[in-house]
Amino acid sequence: MKSLEDLVNYLQSEKYIKSERVKSAFLNIDRKKFVPYVYKDEAYFDEPLPIGENQTISAPHMVAIMLELANIDRGMKILEIGSGSGYNACLMEYLAYPGKVFTIERHRSLYLIARGNIKSCPHSENIQIIEGDGSLGYSDEAPYDRIIVTCGAPDVPSPLLDQLKLNGLMIIPIGGSYIQELYLIKKTGNGIEKFDEGPVAFVPLRGKYGFSKDFY
Repeated sequence: MKSLEDLVNYLQSEKYIKSERVKSAFLNIDRKKFVPYVYKDEAYFDEPLPIGENQTISAPHMVAIMLELANIDRGMKILEIGSGSGYNACLMEYLAYPGKVFTIERHRSLYLIARGNIKSCPHSENIQIIEGDGSLGYSDEAPYDRIIVTCGAPDVPSPLLDQLKLNGLMIIPIGGSYIQELYLIKKTGNGIEKFDEGPVAFVPLRGKYGFSKDFY
């Protein structure tokens, strides 16, 4: 695929993109601006790409799946765990505007890259990038309408569940450090409802409620 339009048409034809709102977000947030220069020619391929620190920018189809599951409405407050290069945060802010996105990145170098990249977003003033342990969430701005976790966790971190609004949704990969199941979690007055959305492969969540550094 040679252009952003080619990529979006492919994602729509394969039914990864199902809504006009998500389609509009993909067309207005150019993935090429969020991949390292050496991979610019591959920006519109449907595959993950390295961004440094053994991390990746997710394949576009996976980003689309998570955004469709999240069902983000305007005015929502969103927490993202794993900023990466800032791509997903910009897509979510496009969908949530005039809501706000808070995104946490543990790697200093990626935190700085994401801060620079989001300047190209239409509503960058509504995105706040925090450097720290994403498994702890960000209680300063809780509760959140949506929490999106872009790394694989051994289980649902309890701080994230505490910071999710009643009837809010969380999208999180749960399982091993390489292969997980993607779960849609809804917080209700009676507890949580979990929906298994199929197998995925994400880099591991690190931190207090993630995998230990020596787990492989």
